[in-house]
Amino acid sequence: MSCDAQRPDRRAIANCIAEISSNIGASLSKELTAILLEGDAVTIEMEDKNSGSALRALRKLHIDYEFIE
Repeated sequence: MSCDAQRPDRRAIANCIAEISSNIGASLSKELTAILLEGDAVTIEMEDKNSGSALRALRKLHIDYEFIE
């Protein structure tokens, strides 16, 4: 994942990561958000990669994603 938002909402991104991931809590999602906003790519494991709501949430936050199987 990577983020290209001009003014990213850190809290919303951290909450989104925690919601869609299968094994990431609030603390780790905040750390991953910081890494993401520094420009580095972040990899997470999603519970349901076919979930339309999770993908819409990522797009709304201007987060680019790629599925790796």
